[in-house]
Order: sequence, then C-alpha cells, then structure tokens
Amino acid sequence: MVVKTQLKGSEVTGLHVGVRNVRRYFPKSGSVIELQLDHLQIQCGLSPEFWNGEPDIRDARLCEWLGFKVVRSRGEHKEVRLAMTPAGKNVFKLRSAPLMERDWQA
Repeated sequence: MVVKTQLKGSEVTGLHVGVRNVRRYFPKSGSVIELQLDHLQIQCGLSPEFWNGEPDIRDARLCEWLGFKVVRSRGEHKEVRLAMTPAGKNVFKLRSAPLMERDWQA
C-alpha cells in the first residue's frame, strides 16, 4: 500500500494511511501495530479515530524516523509517499523508496 507523511510546517506529525487501506489491511480488532523501519521495529498505537475517518498513525519515534530518514534526506519539506507492506500479523515494513504519483491509492 502507499502511505504519505503528514507535515505541519517543516515538522513531521504522522503517517496518513488512507481509508481504503485501513479497510483492506488493518483488522478492526487491532489497537496496536508494529512497524519495521530499516533495522528498527516499533509498536504504534492506533487511536479510535483511525477507524473513523482519520486513518493516521501518530507516534513520536515514527515521526523522528520519518523526519530524519525521509523528509530531511530529500532536502525538502513536503509530503512524501512511501511503500508500507504487510510483514506478518499486524506488522508492516515501511520503505522510504520514492513512489510515482500514479502509485498513490490511499
């Protein structure tokens, strides 16, 4: 699935997953997911709003990784699309590989 960073000014505030991706990839019974970020693996809680039209993942460690690895490394402060692939039950791998505009489906 394709997801995108969320920014407020130059600060990364979260990861937007998209309503269709939530319905397709996330079991509604889950309140926590694990994200694989290169060699780092973190658990992120999913707020009730995640299931009700605000499909965003907000976690300080995720935002720090995104800010360092993705946004700053590109030298610009704008939304970046990323690949997020299932890697097990409630586990997803996030890749900072650039994606084409046509790949955006969330």
